[in-house]
Amino acid sequence: MIYIGNKPVMSYVLAVVTQFNNGFDDVVIKARGRAISRAVDTAEVVKNKFMPNVEIKDIKIGTEVIEGEGGDKANVSSMEITMKTKA
Repeated sequence: MIYIGNKPVMSYVLAVVTQFNNGFDDVVIKARGRAISRAVDTAEVVKNKFMPNVEIKDIKIGTEVIEGEGGDKANVSSMEITMKTKA
């Protein structure tokens, strides 16, 4: 499972490719809020540039409730992209 944050996209691409090269068949990319676009970019770069034998198996979207410092709650979008090697 790869959690997307504020690093450049290529850092996450390297992490995903490393997981596949270590023998994993499935890799899950998770992101929340503004990092969702970075997660999509990561999945597309892996699929189109580095590993054409990998496909996007599933995409899940949702909303998570996060409690702030003052006890106030905020809704944050979340996304989970599951990538799998083709058979």
